Amino acid sequence: MAETTTLTIDRETTLLASVPTGLLINGQWREASDGGTFDVHDPATGEVLATLASATSDDAVAALDAADAVQASWARTAPRVRADILRRAFDLVTERAEHFALLMTLEMGKPLAEARGEVTYGAEFLRWFAEEAVRDYGRYLTTPEGKNKILVQHKPVGPCLLITPWNFPLAMATRKVAPAVAAGCTMVLKPAKLTPLTAQYFAQTMLDAGLPAGVLNVVASSSASGISGPLLKDSRLRKVSFTGSTPVGKRLMADAAQNVLRTSMELGGNAPFIVFEDADLDAAVEGAMAAKMRNMGEACTAANRFLVHETVAQEFTRKFAAAMGALTTGRGTHPETKVGPLIDGGARDDVHALVSAAVDAGAVAVTGGAPVDGPGYFYQPTVLANVPNDAAILGQEIFGPVAPITTFTTDEEAITLANASEYGLASYLYSRDFNRLLRVAEQIEFGMVGFNAGVISNAAAPFGGVKQSGLGREGGSEGIAEYTTTQYIGIADPYPN
Repeated sequence: MAETTTLTIDRETTLLASVPTGLLINGQWREASDGGTFDVHDPATGEVLATLASATSDDAVAALDAADAVQASWARTAPRVRADILRRAFDLVTERAEHFALLMTLEMGKPLAEARGEVTYGAEFLRWFAEEAVRDYGRYLTTPEGKNKILVQHKPVGPCLLITPWNFPLAMATRKVAPAVAAGCTMVLKPAKLTPLTAQYFAQTMLDAGLPAGVLNVVASSSASGISGPLLKDSRLRKVSFTGSTPVGKRLMADAAQNVLRTSMELGGNAPFIVFEDADLDAAVEGAMAAKMRNMGEACTAANRFLVHETVAQEFTRKFAAAMGALTTGRGTHPETKVGPLIDGGARDDVHALVSAAVDAGAVAVTGGAPVDGPGYFYQPTVLANVPNDAAILGQEIFGPVAPITTFTTDEEAITLANASEYGLASYLYSRDFNRLLRVAEQIEFGMVGFNAGVISNAAAPFGGVKQSGLGREGGSEGIAEYTTTQYIGIADPYPN
């Protein structure tokens, strides 16, 4: 065991030493203009993993300078060339899968098995948009009265600011970078300060795949506003894509309005998981585990409210609690670990405050319900029964391994409860009645619906929400459209009068 531990530590040390720690500007890794740095911590231990350069506002502008300088030439690059770069990047990420997985486990906390799953998912955006790059069609047609011709072409929107969250360090970067590359846009990427190492390693991988200098620039920083502030005011920036909280998204949209920027916002979620009386309960529990416990519940698509028909609620709760209670909590590098730490102490405190308030209001902790003693930011996998419909835990994102259960009597009541949220990202429905699934899907206000499926994210599908969960879509054929603008050319009738 000691030898195995030593080998693991050596592997972690070697990997961390290979990650660039500077700012990527115009193809070169460099220090911050003021020499500033910030530390990245392991949420399983609280220890420092690495120290990175902390970009200043001047560095952000320098990154935009680089992106703007090559925008015109990059836009003229043949789609096949852009596609080939993305395909090489897919191959490299796949080849380096174990490195990416371990890096995410170290800085974010998720178990290695989940991290490997994210590598597969994240890499797929590179392959998908490699294929989409050469299929971004325009159109040519005759006007209805037959006198002129219409030519429509798609052009890259221009330099983009991409702001990624901490919970999916690779997939959120590839989901934004890949369509931007495919469309012919240049980029300034601002990764989350809690988990920037994966983005740094990914950026170097893009360079290794042949991405020209200046197309992708990376400015990790301890100050998010120090990066976004000056860039959103700069008329050369033409788009901002953000994944994160709704309050931050609203502020970015307000700032983006000053220059009428294109915006893509993937914001908060409050996903209902509806179990009807005819559901296959074993399948529903399996789906609930996937929808709730992916990323320790730290996902905008995580099932946040379990709405269970009153006739099956007791059995579902018993089976679900047994599955949750059997999960092993620990550092993500341990083979037996199924649940890693939350991202930091503040996140764990917020989760426990929601649980405590729900219990005080009458909910019952069937399993879990408390932080885990010891180092790191661990929380027990928790199932709460008899949760009042007005409990705070049902009204906001939990972002932790906690499943509150409430009951309903009719389909109409389930729909009303599901829609009783300002958010509208993901939702999940379990029933054997396909017509019911279609009826409910048409009436619930969510951008994505899982039919008897607990995981629905896919590079080939449009990811996004409605209401205060944001606007725009990532992935699918819709994903590249977010990075293009439409130009219409009216052509005089080419036939003689």
